[in-house]
Amino acid sequence: METGQTGDEHMVSAARPAAEPAPAAEPAPAAEPTPAAEPTPAAEPTPAADWFTAALARHPVMAILRGYSPSRTLELAVRAWDLGVQLVEVPIQSDEAVAALRLVVAAGRERGLRVGAGTVLDPGQVRMAAEAGAQFTVSPGLDPTVVTASLTAGLPNLPGVATASEIQLAQRIGVRWLKAFPASVLGPAWFQAMQGPFPTMNFVATGGISAANAEVFLRAGARVVAVGSALDDKRELEILAGLRR
Repeated sequence: METGQTGDEHMVSAARPAAEPAPAAEPAPAAEPTPAAEPTPAAEPTPAADWFTAALARHPVMAILRGYSPSRTLELAVRAWDLGVQLVEVPIQSDEAVAALRLVVAAGRERGLRVGAGTVLDPGQVRMAAEAGAQFTVSPGLDPTVVTASLTAGLPNLPGVATASEIQLAQRIGVRWLKAFPASVLGPAWFQAMQGPFPTMNFVATGGISAANAEVFLRAGARVVAVGSALDDKRELEILAGLRR
């Protein structure tokens, strides 16, 4: 005889109701949206901003005296001063250059003129510049530690930039005067382009500037042009000294 479900059992089984489906899970609450980060406001201009504005107000040319002997550096500084160029920079890349800086600082002090140290790359060179009597520092790039060290030493710093990111960082830390380097590679159009997003920044066009192109850079938006090798040519310096904004 076959074993299996009896008729009664079959009827009970058939009559048993199907299990109710499990209730659907409550949907998870939507995550709160993460609030957008507040933009970092630009810092208030450092005292260096007013210093450079005043120092460069009278004439849009700055002299860079790199790689000369101390006596030749002084000779070219005097030539620049006599033609009306107010601000002179002496890069300090050697012991001889530091000696040249000291000599030009002393001569400038007699005329009431400011002399700065250039190619300042670290806080140690800031101290060296201060000890030599420099009244400002100039750097080829933007390094906030050098900016801070210079301000702490009482020396306004003019840092170098070549990109919008560097300009934005400079603005964030309160710098308003910048050395645009190398200007001959960046080209005049760079200055026009940067005026749009950074209307409060002031640029000193540096690198490859001569009497032939200085006015083009000034018309494009540079506030000042910095000249180096052109200073060796007296006629060229006379043309540069005659520039006006």
